[in-house]
Amino acid sequence: MDEAPILSEQRAGYRVITLNRPKQLNAFTGAMHEALARALDDVENDPDCRAMLLTGAGRAFCAGYDIGWGAEVMAENEAGEPWDPVKDLQFMRGYVDTYMRLWRSPKPVIAQVQGFCLGGGSDLALCADLIVCADDCRIGYPPARVWGSPTTAMWTYRLGLERSKRLLLTGDPIDGQTAVEWGLASESVPEAELEAAGSELAARVAKLPSNQLAMMKALVNSVYEQMGMSSTQLIGTLLDGAARHTPEGTTFSERVMDDLPGTVADRDRPFGDYGQGDATAGNG
Repeated sequence: MDEAPILSEQRAGYRVITLNRPKQLNAFTGAMHEALARALDDVENDPDCRAMLLTGAGRAFCAGYDIGWGAEVMAENEAGEPWDPVKDLQFMRGYVDTYMRLWRSPKPVIAQVQGFCLGGGSDLALCADLIVCADDCRIGYPPARVWGSPTTAMWTYRLGLERSKRLLLTGDPIDGQTAVEWGLASESVPEAELEAAGSELAARVAKLPSNQLAMMKALVNSVYEQMGMSSTQLIGTLLDGAARHTPEGTTFSERVMDDLPGTVADRDRPFGDYGQGDATAGNG
C-alpha cells in the first residue's frame, strides 16, 4: 500500500502537516490535494490546535504539480474535445481554493521550506502566513517559461511589482537568503537548523489565544483582499489554462507524455537551472 500523501502530527498547540511524496520531491497530485483538504478540515475543527506548520518530507518542500500526472489529467479531461476554458477553470479552482484555505484559515500557517519550492509548490508556500526557509532552498515559478501562470497570484501581493516581474518574466528562482532580503520569508537558516527554526516559530505563534490569532490574521489579510485578490486569482487561473493550451504549451504537454525529464530539461537548459539537476518530478 502506498504511504499516505499527507502526514499530520499534533504537537503542543500546533499541528505539523507534511507533504509526503519524498521520492517525487512532493510533486502535487489530485490524491495529495484531497488528503490536504481533509487534514485542513481536521485542523480547523480542533480547538487544541492554534497554528499549523506545513512541511515537505525528504529533500524538497514541493517541486510543483506532478507534470506527468497533470498532462494525463489534461488528456483525460479533454479526450480529443476542444479546450473548454470554463471547464478548465472549474477544475483548477478546486486546487486554488484549497491553497487559499491556508490564507483564510483562522489558524496561522508557517511554511517550512527546504530544497525546491516550485510552481504549484510555491503557491502553497506563498498562501501560508509566514515562511521559514533553508539558506540554499530554491523558490521559483518555472512554468512562467511555458505551461503555466501562478493561479494564486501571490507573487505580486508578497513581493510587489518590480520583484514579482523580475521572477515571472524569467522564471528564475531565488534562494532562502534572498527570500528574506526581499521580504518573502521571515527567516533563513542552514538546512540543518531548519526543522528547529520552523518548530520554534510555530510554537511561539501558538502561545497566543486562538481568538487573538484569528483577529490579527484577518486584520492583515483584509488589506490585501481589498486590493482585488479574488479578481486577480480568477484571471491568474484562466491564464494558467490558456498557457497550457498555447502552441508551445500543447507541444510541452505532448512531449511530457513521452519524456518528462528530457522535456523539463530542454525548457530550462537555456537558463541553466531546475531541470538541469534532479527536480524533474514536479516544476509545474
